[in-house]
Amino acid sequence: MKYMGDYPTKKTQQGSEITDQIFEAPLKYEILKDEVYCQIMRQLTKNKNGYSEERGWELMWLATGIFAPSNQLLPHLQKFLSTRRNNILANDCFFRYQRPIRHGQRKYPPHVVEVEAIQNRTTQIFHKIYFPDDTSEAFEVESCTKAKDFCKSIANRLRLKSADGFSLFVKIGDKVISVPEGDFFFDFVRHLTDWIRRAKPTADGGISTLTYQVFFMKKLWAGTVPGRDPNADNMFHFYQEKQKYLRGYHKLTKEEAFQIAALLFRAKHGDDKTQVSNIPRMLKELAPLHCLRQASPDDWKKRIIFYYNKNPLRNREEAKLTFLKSIYKWPTFGSAFFEVRQTTDQSYPENLVIAINKHGVSLIDPKTKAILNTYPFTKISNWSSGNTYFHMTIGSLVRGNKLLCETAMGYKMDDLLTSYISLLLNAIRERSKRRL
Repeated sequence: MKYMGDYPTKKTQQGSEITDQIFEAPLKYEILKDEVYCQIMRQLTKNKNGYSEERGWELMWLATGIFAPSNQLLPHLQKFLSTRRNNILANDCFFRYQRPIRHGQRKYPPHVVEVEAIQNRTTQIFHKIYFPDDTSEAFEVESCTKAKDFCKSIANRLRLKSADGFSLFVKIGDKVISVPEGDFFFDFVRHLTDWIRRAKPTADGGISTLTYQVFFMKKLWAGTVPGRDPNADNMFHFYQEKQKYLRGYHKLTKEEAFQIAALLFRAKHGDDKTQVSNIPRMLKELAPLHCLRQASPDDWKKRIIFYYNKNPLRNREEAKLTFLKSIYKWPTFGSAFFEVRQTTDQSYPENLVIAINKHGVSLIDPKTKAILNTYPFTKISNWSSGNTYFHMTIGSLVRGNKLLCETAMGYKMDDLLTSYISLLLNAIRERSKRRL
């Protein structure tokens, strides 16, 4: 009644404050779902207050997007909506209530984006998605859209050959968190914003405003081979691998660094040789810092020009592909790198770089870039993480080697390791089915 304006309230309600109060309880207690539907239908019956009726249909639209009524009430809801389909929202609700039946109910009340959309009489919600090449596009997302379906929709629009290995990532504050493919998109964003809001309350005890961005990127590189999917190479693989390359995690020779610098120069400037004179000023965009120290800026310029002229590639796309093919040969291709500190194993340096990729978990010396050890996923028996650590057991739980690392990225390492091992187990199950 507060939401519909039938019950006076002194306090100005913001965002999803009232809708939270309405929908939190029925999401916890099954019996209250029918109560919510009955109350909304009652308020919409012979309601002569136009504003109140309009707000009532907004609540019905939100309700039909997050949970369905019981089988006993379902026929009554169907009849109620079918006799009012001349109302635009009622007509949308008539189709909308069936989606929670097919896809399952949500875990959390409507996100503020959903509430504000329907309050502005918009039943279509478009969400901006950012890509590694610094572009973005708006995609439609529904209340029942799960992350896996959202990824497929994006992949289809971008004409990628497959959405396999791709994931949605939510950047909020200083965290970037992968959306589990089985989660409803708005549920995950809602859960994440609520969690961070609780962790960082405002000084006056009010509700903090949290902005977030959603990225679509390659997460699992198990089946990635440069050249198989040109669109994925140009929009995703090149930019994600270039960023990691420039951070200096890979081991390479000085001559390899010159060759790759020439490829990155061509990938950015194509055949525009007028930019050659600017090479000394753009070296940080062409090579890792530890490689730049191995030669003077003039030497870098000479070697880059030499390899630029030696490999007359036809366009930027060919340069991107050649770059990817060059680093594909390295065991660290497609890795996610994490800088950590450890003191549990004296045979390793105190400061380590941990690389997680399709081969398993590699320990890298940050000074020499040498791979000290690689543990395949089949050798990792246990792992856990917290706000300040990541813990991993290699071998048996009782006698295995334990590695405890200090890092703020434990949640990312945990999620990535879980995802790769799930991928491995699914592949094993598929092979077993084919044999049967």
